[in-house]
Amino acid sequence: MPTDALTNEIRLLRFLAQEMTQAELGLRVGLTRQTIAAIEQGRYSPTLDAAFRIAHVFGKRVDEVFHWQPGVDAAAKAPDAEVEK
Repeated sequence: MPTDALTNEIRLLRFLAQEMTQAELGLRVGLTRQTIAAIEQGRYSPTLDAAFRIAHVFGKRVDEVFHWQPGVDAAAKAPDAEVEK
């Protein structure tokens, strides 16, 4: 059964930010590397506060980093599952 999917651009933004590591991002926003990895992979939805802090690190708005898609299977929209266009 499809559920609402929260996807994000964190991996891309980290790469564009001089290949920032998950650990570095975690230190800057007050989260563990494991939590950043889980958010990035779509296995964990960040708090609103954490989403704003992550967006701020990259100089982006929250909606430029995170995308909510109602009625979409989150696993099907994971970054590793996307087909290149």
